Amino acid sequence: MSEKLFNFENMNKLEPKKGRILLAEPFIEDSYFKRSVILLCEHNDEGSFGFVLNNFVDIELNELVEGLETIESRISLGGPVQTDNLFFLHKFEDLEGATEVTDGLYVGGKFEHLQEYTRLGVVKEGTIRFFLGYAGWSPDQLEDELEISNSWFVTDVDAIGDVMAIDHDHLWQDTLKSMGGRFSLISNFPENPTLN
Repeated sequence: MSEKLFNFENMNKLEPKKGRILLAEPFIEDSYFKRSVILLCEHNDEGSFGFVLNNFVDIELNELVEGLETIESRISLGGPVQTDNLFFLHKFEDLEGATEVTDGLYVGGKFEHLQEYTRLGVVKEGTIRFFLGYAGWSPDQLEDELEISNSWFVTDVDAIGDVMAIDHDHLWQDTLKSMGGRFSLISNFPENPTLN
């Protein structure tokens, strides 16, 4: 539908890569990806994966796992893959098993070590985020979604400010506005263009 009403072709100047942000084009209807902002944690010949940053669920962390009771954090629905598993982004460079996504930001690691960090009081607000599930793409699938269906806009992570913020209710709109030009105009598109 969006391709008929609006032409988003050639708006992306950046290629997807690990540590960049995907923003859903404004008329995606999929409940997981509608107006989503996704941090790409990996993008290579084997596929891509990332976490939706702006789709929160009403579940307390201590309802899901033990050993993290002192952490107060909103949990995001990271995507449609493995939604019964808990994943985490963090700022702990020395957490064993963690993989760097971008400067100072890491994904995963040994859960037992995270529990120990919690017991020691190292885990503070803004140092960790939790996700149920993740967004995943098979090899070349994301490129097809970018080039053929124009489903995503790509930007650098600094366009969204703090990836770890969990109190941002207008992340999609604000990120597009920060990108300027036509993206700023797109941020004001109504969810249903026929109602405009």
